[in-house]
Amino acid sequence: MARKLKTYQTSLGFFDLAIAAPSMKAALEAWGADSNLFHQGAAKESDDPAVIAATVAKPGVVLRRPVGTDRAFSEHAELPTNLGGGGPTRTARKSKGPKEKKRSSRPVDKSAERKAALAYEREQRRREAERAKEEAARQKQRERRQQAVDKAQAALDKAEQEHAKRAATIQAEVEALEKKSQTEDARWDKEKERLEAALRRARS
Repeated sequence: MARKLKTYQTSLGFFDLAIAAPSMKAALEAWGADSNLFHQGAAKESDDPAVIAATVAKPGVVLRRPVGTDRAFSEHAELPTNLGGGGPTRTARKSKGPKEKKRSSRPVDKSAERKAALAYEREQRRREAERAKEEAARQKQRERRQQAVDKAQAALDKAEQEHAKRAATIQAEVEALEKKSQTEDARWDKEKERLEAALRRARS
């Protein structure tokens, strides 16, 4: 069964944010907040009929407007023009202190609430499918990168093995030549000694 949606509002950076969500936790996740803005007094449940109507029309979608303004919320808001004073967080913190719960006097439309809740769930499923698609694309990219690494590593390993084989062949040839050289030196030493002895005999 679809959960009833509530409208939550906060200010982050240069924008006021609003969303229709089933819980504060869901709102914080959609906003990408890394702390509990509700406990800090920087977020609240909205009772503004215009804000509620805008968020319920697009449940689960984060709506924005320039911080500190009374403009209508939309998916794509322009940056605020009055950035000179105060800073964006002051507006958010004004909500600290005793809350005045002004509830809208409009009658509750149960059918609209159900439709909004179902639309929120559809938006959540769409967002989850998008995240899953992005993760699948990232996984595919990681696999392609790993395949390229494995291929390059295999080529390096093969080249190293071929080098080691050639180096071993050359080393064996060097050792054989060294042995041949030593044999020749020994033969020459004997031959030289014999010839020098003959020369000495001829001179005497």
